[in-house]
Amino acid sequence: MVTRIEPDDRVVVLARTIQAYDAAAAASLEQYAVDWKRFGDACLGRALYRHDSVFRGSSDAAVWSHLELTYFSKILPADVMRDLVVDARLEGADLLRAEILLMTPSSFILPCCRQEPRDTKWRTSIEYIDVRPSHLGEYRDLMRRYFGPAAAGLVQTDRIGAFQSMETAAVLHHDRRLTVEWNQIHLSEVDTDGFEGFGPLFAEPLQDMAPDGGLAGLFEGLDRMRTVPRWTLNHAVAVVEGAMTADRNRSS
Repeated sequence: MVTRIEPDDRVVVLARTIQAYDAAAAASLEQYAVDWKRFGDACLGRALYRHDSVFRGSSDAAVWSHLELTYFSKILPADVMRDLVVDARLEGADLLRAEILLMTPSSFILPCCRQEPRDTKWRTSIEYIDVRPSHLGEYRDLMRRYFGPAAAGLVQTDRIGAFQSMETAAVLHHDRRLTVEWNQIHLSEVDTDGFEGFGPLFAEPLQDMAPDGGLAGLFEGLDRMRTVPRWTLNHAVAVVEGAMTADRNRSS
C-alpha cells in the first residue's frame, strides 16, 4: 500500500533553504527540527535534510547546507509564517529562501503508515527544478498522468522510498546572495548504490503508460520544459511525517 496525497487533501508545505556556517549551528537546526507539535493540530509533520553532495548536471557553485520542510493541513498559519520567516532568528545560520509549496497532482507518494527509523539504504535526492512558465500546465499534466503513477509503483515495490513532487506557490523570502531560481522541488528517497538517475528506474513502469512517441518522448518532453539548476543528495536528519501517512488516500 502507498499513500497518495491529492490536492483535495490540501497539504501546504513551508520550505526553508538554510546555510549553517558551523557544526554548532547545524546541531541547533537539527535539534529544533523535531519540535513540530508546537505548531498545533494543523501541522502534519516536519523534515530536515542536510546536504551531502551534488548530483550530475548541477552547477559546481556552492550549495546551501539544509532544506527544511514543515507540512500543514489546508493553510499555513500566520503565526508560523511570522515565527519561521518574518522573525526568523538562526544563530550561526542564514535563511536564504522561504517558500510555500503545493503538491503536484497524483505525484506526492509515501509508503503507507511507515514508522521510524528509516531504512538506512535510502539517501534523499532533491531536485530544484525551474519549469518555463509557458509549460507549467503541460509539465503538471505529464507528472499527474505518467510520472506520479509510475513513482507510486516504484514506492510500492520498494525501488524508491518516497516521491514528493511540489510546486512553488509563493516565495516569501529570497536572499539576494542566492543566485539560483526554481519553481519546483522534487524529493525522492533513493538507493545510491549504482544510482544513475531516474531514467533507468522509471523506464519499466512508464513503458506501458507511454503515449505516442514512446518512453523517450516522455523524457524529451520534460527536458524541453525545464532545467535542473540544482540536484543534490542529502542525509535525512529528522523526518517526522505524523498524520501524513496515517489517514490519507491510499492505493494498492
